[in-house]
Amino acid sequence: MSRLVFNQILNEVLATTRLQVFLNELERESLYTELLHYFGLIGATNECKALENAWKDPYNRQKIEEFIRAWLKRKSRKKKPETAMIV
Repeated sequence: MSRLVFNQILNEVLATTRLQVFLNELERESLYTELLHYFGLIGATNECKALENAWKDPYNRQKIEEFIRAWLKRKSRKKKPETAMIV
């Protein structure tokens, strides 16, 4: 259930960002786990409710959005092919 809440949050953030990013299942899982760890929600009695409540709080919502955007930017930088100069 918490993955459903996470996917809704991720979709909202992606809708408001200009980044064109596609996340496969492993990347989504990695982002989900890192998000829960960062905000101290991992292992909560009810992770789903905790994540949903955090998203409803304006301060936490802003921090969650910032975290996801930063994660997506790091991911997009890693995927860019490196250019080499041939002499």
